[in-house]
Amino acid sequence: MKILSFDIEEWYIEKMFRGGEQWKYDAYDSMLGRLLDTLDAHGQRGTFFCLGALVEHFPDVVKRIAARGHEIGCHSLAHKWINKQTPAEFRDETMRAVSLLRDAIGQPVESFRAPAFSIGESNKWAFDILDECGIRNDASIFPGARDFGGFPSFPDGGKPCRVSHDGHVINEFPITLGELPLVGKKIAYSGGGYFRLLPLGFVKSTMRKSDYTMCYFHIADLVDFKSKMMTAEEFERYFKQPGTLKNRLLRYAKSNVGRKRAFRGLDSLLGEFRFMTVAEAAAQSGTFGEISV
Repeated sequence: MKILSFDIEEWYIEKMFRGGEQWKYDAYDSMLGRLLDTLDAHGQRGTFFCLGALVEHFPDVVKRIAARGHEIGCHSLAHKWINKQTPAEFRDETMRAVSLLRDAIGQPVESFRAPAFSIGESNKWAFDILDECGIRNDASIFPGARDFGGFPSFPDGGKPCRVSHDGHVINEFPITLGELPLVGKKIAYSGGGYFRLLPLGFVKSTMRKSDYTMCYFHIADLVDFKSKMMTAEEFERYFKQPGTLKNRLLRYAKSNVGRKRAFRGLDSLLGEFRFMTVAEAAAQSGTFGEISV
């Protein structure tokens, strides 16, 4: 089982946090078109987790993706970390986001991914709220430690499962972790910054050995321009963490490394592996183990 997913947020982030430069909107539009054409050329479909706020600010982005036959999932309303929200805030915003996306595409929206994989030990109540909002499939769990989230104690070893919490049950498709040779550290090799950093041969060989892989990408992973370093104010407003020079330099490096070769790497994966959407993977949920968290 190999799942292809994309987190779609850049247009909104640019407008709200980065200055709203038209040339960046144009670059994102162009990359989205190139990506959709490439997926068509390979006969592949994926799940695109979109912000609900895109429907209000950039509705054509969501409609273009849906028109090409891809699954539209929810990536929150406005890219707020769930571990920085109250249950009431998360419920209200998720209901609104799901409603906006559903009305925009005329189809149910049943898959979800939290910004920054921000469902963890401290906010397992999020599973209950997702169920209440009509979400059947979640792809938010990062089964290890990370900067802005992570769930190191997640008990099923990073495999698809059915998560039960307070009487609510939801399909879970965690991020895949692979082990670096010699170092022994487990990393999320199949998407984001590590995909841009690691040799493509390592990514492919690790995928071949695994029965389950969740690949995840952002448009910003694929465009070949560099993002500028954020000011302290911009960093703190977006990440809700101290905008120290060290934090901003690390984020700048993580955001820009390997961009020039990322699209070629994705195209190569599409030529070698057959992928499915989250919804298609969920059709096999009868074979998943159930765990309580």
